[in-house]
Amino acid sequence: MLERPPNIRHFAALAATVRHGSLSRGARAVNLSQPALTQAISGLETSLGVSLFERGPTGMTPTEPALLLAPRAEAAIIYVGSPRVTGTQVRAFLAVARAGSYSAAAEKTGVSSASLHRAVADLGVALGQRLLERRGRSLLLTQAGERRARGFSLAMSELRAGLAEVAALQGKTGGRVVVGAMPLSRARWLPEAISRFVVSNPGVDIAVHEGSHAELAGPLRDGEIDLLLGALRDGSEVEDLAQEAVFEDRPMLIMRAGHPLLAEQDTTAGLLSYPWLLPGRETPLRRYWEAMLHALGRDAPHIGIECGSVIMIRQLLLAGDALTLLSPDQVAVELKAGILAAMPTPVPVVRTIGISSRFGWRPTPIQAAFVQALRESGKGFTG
Repeated sequence: MLERPPNIRHFAALAATVRHGSLSRGARAVNLSQPALTQAISGLETSLGVSLFERGPTGMTPTEPALLLAPRAEAAIIYVGSPRVTGTQVRAFLAVARAGSYSAAAEKTGVSSASLHRAVADLGVALGQRLLERRGRSLLLTQAGERRARGFSLAMSELRAGLAEVAALQGKTGGRVVVGAMPLSRARWLPEAISRFVVSNPGVDIAVHEGSHAELAGPLRDGEIDLLLGALRDGSEVEDLAQEAVFEDRPMLIMRAGHPLLAEQDTTAGLLSYPWLLPGRETPLRRYWEAMLHALGRDAPHIGIECGSVIMIRQLLLAGDALTLLSPDQVAVELKAGILAAMPTPVPVVRTIGISSRFGWRPTPIQAAFVQALRESGKGFTG
C-alpha cells in the first residue's frame, strides 16, 4: 500500500466531508472548490474500489469505509502539519532522510536524484524551513528536518493502517505487521506467537526487525515498526512509549559444560574469579547483573568484552572460562546438547518482558490480533 505517493489533499477532502457532512462546508474547510473536492473524493473511491459517501438531499452520509478511513486521514493531516505539503514531497524527503543521500534514495525508490532533489527543495520552500544540511559528503537532518521526518513517517503509517482496514472490510486477505524484536523475544516467545497467529491469519505478512532497544526505539517512534518486544525499560527513555508486561524472565548463570565453577561449593566466591561477557551498561540485563553483585556485597568488575550477540557470546563461552547472564531460552539448544551449562544465580534476577508501542497507537484488527497472539503465547511461561 502507498506504493505511489498518496494524494494528501484527497485524504483531507475525505476527512473534511465526513466531519462537516456536506460538500460545501468540507470544501471551505480545506480551501478547495466544491467541484475540486468532489473530484478528490471520486478519485479516492476509484482507487479504493468503494463508495465513501451516500449522496442525498440532506448531505453526504459517510459509508463504513469512510468512517474507518477518516480518523486515520485526520491523524495523518495533523502529523503532516501543513496543507501545502504533497505526497510526492513527503515520499522524496523520507527516502532521502532514511538513505542519507540523494543517490542512495534514487537507487532505492527508482526516482531520479534530480526529481528527489527538486521535491525536497520544494518541500523546504512550502514549509519555510531548512530540512537538510550537507556535512562533507553526507546529508544530515536539521532539527526541523528530524521533527518533520517523524511527523511524515507517522502520517504514512496512519494512512497505511487506514487503507489496510478498508481492504479488510472488503474481504481482501493480507495485511502486514512489523515487529521490532530484541534478543530474548526471538528465542521462544516471538516464534511461538507467529506460529499461533499464522494459523488463523495465513495471508498476513510479518516482518521482524532485529536489534537492541536503542536501535529499535527510534523506528517505533517513527511508525516504521508497529511494536517492540523485549525487556521493558524504566525512566525518561520510555516516557513517551506505552509498555505492557507479558511475562517475567529469570536469567541464569551460563557457562561451558565442564566449567570449574560447576564443581565449586561456594559459587558466590567464584563469581569474580572468571571473566564475564555482558551487553552494554545501557541494557537492563547489565544493570540486573550489577545489582546482583551489589546485593552480594561485591563490586562489579571491569567487563573486557561487551557483547549483546547471543551467537558470539556462545562461541566465546565455548572457547574459555567466561561466564554470562542469559535466559536459558536463548541457549536452549546448547543446553540440551550438553555443550553449555546453566546455574541459578545466587541472588534471584527477574526482568519483565513485554510489548512497547507508541502512546495513542491504534492497531488495525490484524495488528490487534497479533498482539493478542503475543499475550496468549506469553501466558504462564517464565524463562
